[in-house]
Amino acid sequence: MSYDDPRLAAIYDIDNPDGPDHDFFRRVADEHGAADIIDLGCGTGILTVTLTGLGRAVTGIDPAPAMLDQARNRPGGDKVTWVQGTSEQIAPGSADLVVMSGNVAMHILHEQWQTTLENIAKSLRPAGILVFDSRNPESRAWQNWNDELGERDTPVGRLRESLATDPPDEDGVVVMHCHNEFDDGTVLDEDQRLQFRSHAQIVQDIAAAGLAVEETYSDWYKQPFRGGPGQPLMVFLAKRP
Repeated sequence: MSYDDPRLAAIYDIDNPDGPDHDFFRRVADEHGAADIIDLGCGTGILTVTLTGLGRAVTGIDPAPAMLDQARNRPGGDKVTWVQGTSEQIAPGSADLVVMSGNVAMHILHEQWQTTLENIAKSLRPAGILVFDSRNPESRAWQNWNDELGERDTPVGRLRESLATDPPDEDGVVVMHCHNEFDDGTVLDEDQRLQFRSHAQIVQDIAAAGLAVEETYSDWYKQPFRGGPGQPLMVFLAKRP
């Protein structure tokens, strides 16, 4: 979903709260002593603001203005530099760490994915780190992404919503048809596209951008990824030589 609508941005944190994934990214920042951090696809900044600290400069980048409005106005938002845009906005040689959380990598489709990796590689200083998560296509998660019309209370009022998902096309792109009905009678139908890539494909793409995968984990506690449908999550840690 684009989350360009302020109402969808306002409920994003409810559906995507702070948790073990954010703990993992914070640990990576600490362990690698990152001073300059880019949170690419930062959304509402729920993780971004927690990456700030003494001696750190943190930048959150996102293409959706409504999401950035939420980010700027959250507690700690004044400690982050917020930028509307994509990886093209990252200055070369400006980062010790680039983070893409919450399946951001899967939202970057087709040739733009390789362009993004190349931009990130240029932005990283020597020994700089890229860390992100993606879903293992062998687990076929999309088969569970179909929900009949339901209702719930949200900060923007009563929301009626449903979800229907198409299986992946030949490029691994899954389309999620999201239906939202708000209390004022507004209906918002959007299609969200996620591209599933195999572990081998992602490793190859990262190498083509000039980075090297150092670790792939199967969870947020650094258990190694071995492949197969029993490991639905892939967490990549790549380094610039």
